Amino acid sequence: MQILGIIPARGGSKGVPGKNIRMLAGKPLISHTIEAALHSQLTKTIVSTDDENIAALAKHAGIEVPFIRPPEISGDTAKSIDVALHALSEMEKIDKCQYDAIMLLQPTAPFKTAEDIDQCIKIFEANPQADSVISVVDVLAHHPARMKYLENGKLIDPPFCEAYENQNRQELRQLYIRNGAIYLTRRDTLLKHSYKGKICMAHIMPEIRSINIDTIHDFELAEWTYQQYLS
Repeated sequence: MQILGIIPARGGSKGVPGKNIRMLAGKPLISHTIEAALHSQLTKTIVSTDDENIAALAKHAGIEVPFIRPPEISGDTAKSIDVALHALSEMEKIDKCQYDAIMLLQPTAPFKTAEDIDQCIKIFEANPQADSVISVVDVLAHHPARMKYLENGKLIDPPFCEAYENQNRQELRQLYIRNGAIYLTRRDTLLKHSYKGKICMAHIMPEIRSINIDTIHDFELAEWTYQQYLS
């Protein structure tokens, strides 16, 4: 299969200025995802950015930056699916081909590996009926059955609450949440403005590699996690 990897990295982060090129574990944040992509079985991977500094860093890391993303899909309210659609359209013009699928690799989930990427591709190829493969992580102690509504300071049980108070986690059906690391989507599904489609397979990643960075605290947690478990 011809699969286009897309690493979206805009320059205008407000929560953490310069987030995508901020140092983490001795290298810029985006470099972790670039390295994983370059060692994977993806047909080609590009960086989509509106920022010349990010573009220069990405090129130095050995990855293509074939265009600068237009401002209308680079602001705070821009949707990632529009970024993916734009990248797909541009690369099919440049490469004069039609890709079978795209893989969105968000740099804010830095601890994905080439093996994670390749496993998603393997799952995708083994399930030709699938529209997508998305990486997820077990919710563990944050199970929805333990959650409550809050009304006037009172905790209210939702309809999906645990069968009895403090029910053992082992008795609850396992649930998973997207960890933001990998979205592998068939071309036709993406053109319908969906990453997921109707039939979505899962690639389960461990909690330790599912950190998603949005704040300075997330950077600190990721740095500690890397030094303790991943270095």
